[in-house]
Amino acid sequence: MEKPILYNSNREFEHQQWKGEIAFWKEELKSFNIKLSEFITRWGEKEVLDRIGDYQKQFIFHGGVIEDLLEALERQEVYIIAQSDAGKLKNDSELVKQHKAFRNRMEIQREIYAELKKDVFRFLEKNL
Repeated sequence: MEKPILYNSNREFEHQQWKGEIAFWKEELKSFNIKLSEFITRWGEKEVLDRIGDYQKQFIFHGGVIEDLLEALERQEVYIIAQSDAGKLKNDSELVKQHKAFRNRMEIQREIYAELKKDVFRFLEKNL
């Protein structure tokens, strides 16, 4: 049975991409939360305020998810360094599985977050 291979250069590239994406999400969440807080002061309609509150909760939840993703990525990097230092990194099928699982988590989170942003923009367009 052929062992899966994950080239270090590819893994490092993806890790850097993911870190950049997570950093962007963090900054974007700050901006969204500031903007939603501003809207709260402008509207008095309960339905609109309730919806804004729902979006704020979703952004808080997403913030927690991206913190979890960042921690998982950092744990993976610590594991890689430890394995590399011990000379055990070559053909590490567990590392390949972890990397693929993390890639899947990032893809799912991208979709969820993109849909949330679309929802927010549609809401703002409708209510501004």
